Amino acid sequence: MIDFIIERYNFWIYIILMMIGLYAMITKRNLVKKVIGMNIFQTAIILFYISLASKRGGTLPILEHAHGEENLTVDVSNYINPLPHVLMLTAIVVMVATLGVALAILILIYRKYGTLEEDEILKKMQ
Repeated sequence: MIDFIIERYNFWIYIILMMIGLYAMITKRNLVKKVIGMNIFQTAIILFYISLASKRGGTLPILEHAHGEENLTVDVSNYINPLPHVLMLTAIVVMVATLGVALAILILIYRKYGTLEEDEILKKMQ
C-alpha cells in the first residue's frame, strides 16, 4: 500500500493543491483570497491532466522517413498523446483570462464599496 502511494506522489500533490484552493474559495471572506484559491485550484487541475498524458519510454508522435512507404504500421503505444497538452494550453489561456476578469471586477468592487471583505460588502449593499 505504501508503495502505491509513493509511486503516485504527484497525484497526491495535485490533490493537496486542489484542496488548498477549494478551502480558500469556501472559507475565506476576502475576495482576493478567493480568487487566489480559484487560481490554485485551476493550476492543480492543469497539472493533473498534463501528468496523465505523460508516458515512460514514450516518444513524440512524429514519423520520420514515412513518405512514399506503403503498408506502414505504427505501434501507437510507443507515442505520447499530444491532445491533453494542447487542451491544457487552452485551459491556461482561459485561466489567465478568468484571473484578469476577476481582478478587474475586484477593482470595481473596491472602488464602489471601499473594501474587499464579503461581510462588509453585503452590509453596504443593504
